[in-house]
Amino acid sequence: MFLPLHDGVPLKHLKTPVVTRSLISFCVLVHLVFLFGPISADSLVGGFGLIPAVLFGYETLPPGYPFVPAWMTLATNIFLHGSWFHLIGNMLFLWVFGDNVEDAMGHLRFLAFFLICGIAASLAHAVASFSMVGVSMPESFFLPAPQRPLIGASGGVSGVVAAYVILYPRVRIWALFLGGIPLRLPAYWAIGFWFGVQFVSAFFGSDEGVGWFAHLGGFVAGAILIPFMRHRYDPVLARAAAQEVQTPR
Repeated sequence: MFLPLHDGVPLKHLKTPVVTRSLISFCVLVHLVFLFGPISADSLVGGFGLIPAVLFGYETLPPGYPFVPAWMTLATNIFLHGSWFHLIGNMLFLWVFGDNVEDAMGHLRFLAFFLICGIAASLAHAVASFSMVGVSMPESFFLPAPQRPLIGASGGVSGVVAAYVILYPRVRIWALFLGGIPLRLPAYWAIGFWFGVQFVSAFFGSDEGVGWFAHLGGFVAGAILIPFMRHRYDPVLARAAAQEVQTPR
């Protein structure tokens, strides 16, 4: 529905977005291990993915599967991806938006921000999977199954997206919409459209293989955290960046 391509906002405080590039590199490396490593993909998902039923103690994994304590899967699941499409989509969002958010926070704060948003997203997904157990819901509602593993950096990336739109709402970004239509729109329009899709899909979507509630949880966490964690944000620079990007060359 929405795939960002380029924003063109220059870095003002950092020479290189070290953490953003490191996170992308690490996720790619983990995915290569996921595909070609000595441990099967199913074992990795079962051992490192977030399974809400296991997290809350309703079920246990078979012997040999729990590679880490259940609470740690709130973080470990962030770095696993189910396919190249899943990985590339998340990493493209991180590539386009992560550098400027890291520029506004600094390296260590950005790393903490990403991990906190990812963990908050995992918790949102886990809570949503159990919140309506035993409660009669309309057939159009699709809540996540407690036994289904959650993997992917989407929650942390959603937090980065929320931070970006708060920092640079009027910057125009190039993105593909609705299956491949290239448009250049202000960030608040593009990301607003993206958030609307996530919200509607969380409650009325039919694709149970997507962690919609994780996306929403990560976005809300990012919006809450950014005012406290940014320390290199200057509204004057933000307006200048928006004008610079919007000015034809």
